[in-house]
Amino acid sequence: MDRSGLFGRITWRTLLLRTFSVFDAPLLLVLIALAGVGLMSMYSAGGGFDGRFADQLRNYGIALLAMWLLAQLSPHTLMRVAVPVYLVGMVLLLGVEVAGETSKGATRWLNLGFTRIQPSEMMKIAVPMMLAWYFHKHQGALRVRDFIVAAVLMLAPFSLIVLQPDLGTALLVFGAGFFVLFFAGLSFRLLAPVTLVAVVAIGTIVMLEDRLCADGLDWVILHGYQKHRVCTLLDPSSDPLGKGFHTIQSAIAVGSGGLLGKGYMQGTQTHLDFIPERTTDFIFAVFAEEFGLVGNLLLLLLYLLLLARGLTIAANAPTVFARLLAGALTMVFFVYAFVNMGMVSGILPVVGVPLPFMSYGGTALLTLGCAAGILMGVQRHRTLVQS
Repeated sequence: MDRSGLFGRITWRTLLLRTFSVFDAPLLLVLIALAGVGLMSMYSAGGGFDGRFADQLRNYGIALLAMWLLAQLSPHTLMRVAVPVYLVGMVLLLGVEVAGETSKGATRWLNLGFTRIQPSEMMKIAVPMMLAWYFHKHQGALRVRDFIVAAVLMLAPFSLIVLQPDLGTALLVFGAGFFVLFFAGLSFRLLAPVTLVAVVAIGTIVMLEDRLCADGLDWVILHGYQKHRVCTLLDPSSDPLGKGFHTIQSAIAVGSGGLLGKGYMQGTQTHLDFIPERTTDFIFAVFAEEFGLVGNLLLLLLYLLLLARGLTIAANAPTVFARLLAGALTMVFFVYAFVNMGMVSGILPVVGVPLPFMSYGGTALLTLGCAAGILMGVQRHRTLVQS
């Protein structure tokens, strides 16, 4: 009887050890800390335990399961499926253009009959996988032509996502692909002209704001609502009760937090319903108001630890494919955090990018969980010898 009980305890302990051994402990601890801060902020934003809080717990569970599953896979396995995953994603994006479902003026969803999916989300993973595969196959003899081919592979899904329109997701997909190119050795001579054009364009918009933001002037390359977002960023008071409302109220919340914040559950902007989308895109405003500059610095430290661990995993990766993929996915976390905090603080346009592992939402959290799982898989199989 006793031996049976002891055997049972050992079996369960062994099972638990095997289950959690696939996770990278430092990375998992940072993610748990971010999730804890996110749940704490959601509780405050929602005024207690509500339906969204319970849904977010479920979302974290699904993301954890996806992370566990992908952590089992070796970089070699991921490399074998990189091309099929990319091609399936492109087919689904074309399907959105042909038969996508439109909601709130954007066509982003595709109904497959048994479920409804957003193909653009999977491209955040598929694009860096595809580009990492391409550079792995051409390692040792990279030429300018290879970077041009890789750029086309990146710009094809980017363009389809922009057409939906979904500029926020398109920028994340572009960022994921760009970092693969950068880590693969993209020359600064090729980056310099693009950087110069970007600086000139931004400077022109700032200097000629009154003319460029005048009613009736079409920016051609941007939709009307995207132009309005940029112009509202430059002058939020031009539409204080419309698009500018988000920027004005979130900036007030961040600034009113001061050094130490107003205290947990004491944020006036939050609890008087001035902060829009306070559990999703603007959850950082809730946190900043209640915990102030000190809290923000601690939160930034968590994200820096996340980036440091991801880049360490990338540096120790066994193959070119694993190194490029891990590095790009790590920098996607940076883009998420930078863009979200920037738009909440009023220095970037509002583009609907969530704060990683904190904002409410299932689809984005699942994508982030998959990215973290891939990083853990690279770390777990770091001792593989490249054939």
